[in-house]
Order: sequence, then C-alpha cells, then structure tokens
Amino acid sequence: MSPTCFDVSIDNNIAHIRMNRPEKRNSMNAEFWEELPEIVNDIDDNSKARVIVISSMGPHFSSGLDIGSFITGDSQALKTDPKQSRSHGESFYRMVKRMQNTFSCLEECRIPVLVAIQGGCIGGGMDFITACDIRYATEDAFFTVFEVKIGMTADVGTFPRLVKLIPEGIVRELAYTGRRMSAAEAHQAGLVNRVFADQDAMLEAVLEVAREIAANAPLAVYGSKRMINYSRDHSTADSLDYIGIWNASFLQTEEMVEAIAANKEQRAGDFAALPKKRR
Repeated sequence: MSPTCFDVSIDNNIAHIRMNRPEKRNSMNAEFWEELPEIVNDIDDNSKARVIVISSMGPHFSSGLDIGSFITGDSQALKTDPKQSRSHGESFYRMVKRMQNTFSCLEECRIPVLVAIQGGCIGGGMDFITACDIRYATEDAFFTVFEVKIGMTADVGTFPRLVKLIPEGIVRELAYTGRRMSAAEAHQAGLVNRVFADQDAMLEAVLEVAREIAANAPLAVYGSKRMINYSRDHSTADSLDYIGIWNASFLQTEEMVEAIAANKEQRAGDFAALPKKRR
C-alpha cells in the first residue's frame, strides 16, 4: 500500500522521506504512526539505501500530534461504561508504546538518519527529530516542547533523548514553559548541527552530507552508529569493551583494503552491502 503521509524516493543509495501534508502543517494523524516505521524498516531490512534523509513540504516541519484524528467516540464511552473506564489506562499505555516505537525505529535502524527542519517543530515533532542521528534547520525554524501547553507530559521520546543532546537546564526550561527555541539557540545548544538561510540551501547541504556518508563502507557506518548509541547509554569501560568485541566480530580487512584503494585512486568504493534482515 502506498503511504498517504509521506513521499519516498531512493537515488544513489540515499532514501529521501518527505512528509507531504503541508495543508495540515504535517501533523501526525493515525496513518502517520503506522506508515513511518513501515517505510524505515523496509529500507533497512532490505538494504535499499545507505542513509535516510527526512524532510517535509510546506512552511512547517510538523505541528505535532493531530489531536482531532485521535478523538473518537471512546471519550464518551469512558463516561458511560465503568468497565471500559477502568481498563483505559492499559489501553492508553499500549498506544503510547506503539507511538514510541514509531520513532525508535529511526534510532534502531542500521543506517544514519538525517533530518532537515524548517518552520515549526512542535510537540511530536520534537519526539521525531530527537530520534534522528543528525539535525539541520533553517533560520526560521523553531522548536517547542508544546505538550505542557495542552495539559499533558511529553511521552513519545522527547525527554529521554533531548536530555542527552542539550544541557539539562535548557530541557527543563523548555518542558516547564513550552516556549519556543529559535534555530539560533538550538544551534548554540547543540540540538542542530547547522542553520541555513532557507529550505533549498538546507536540503542541498544535507543531501551532500548524505552523499558523503553513502560513499563510505556500509558496515563501518553501521558499526559507528551502533557504537555511538551504545556509548551514549553506557559507561566508558563498558563501551571500550563492546567496541573491542564488535570489531573482533565484524571488522573486515577486505573492506579496509578497498576503502584505502578507493581513496588513493579517487574512485567510488566497491563495498559489501548490509545483509537483508529477517523479522
């Protein structure tokens, strides 16, 4: 089935996933949460690309959760059916876990995920971008942990990831106030790598970074992503031990020889693709 919330293209080992609902400010409706992991897992499982670039159409990256698409007759049913009301917590928990997994797939996939952000990145948009490997923004971009403004606590991934990307005091301020963080402040804090004048300039630069990544040995890039994620969540001692075990198991001298030769001869490397995954 063709996705309804995204356009997907793959060219020269780069997969470009674009949110395509600008008239809705790329809000995250029910279909969004199903389609994104299907797309990402298909690219990763079948080794269709070496890097993913995520962007969106229109003036805003995303306005976050499409609240309207989740409001059904269930709310009224909770008021009239005591048994359904008592089990509501468990149902809500399962829904949140499913939504969390939608973004965790970006972190867990074997290839790097780059995201290009313009305009508003609000609420669920923050959950989205913090699960990506590298973030870029336009000068007009702004970032908001908006959930507090609608009486809830962000629960799809912002806090466990954001607190590892920028200083804790800034995270707390954003979370408690719901204020906007400008692109310039986000760059200064380390949330985004670079800021560009407009979306065209940003996408040109981001795709160039993607091409640089795609030119490297996929196994080495995969190992780098795995080690960075592991090191973020573990002690230095554990990480040193893990990288030793990883390279003892995965280091391929043939890939090293080919990479050195390709650099010396100024040509594209002939590298092994990541093996397809079975779920």
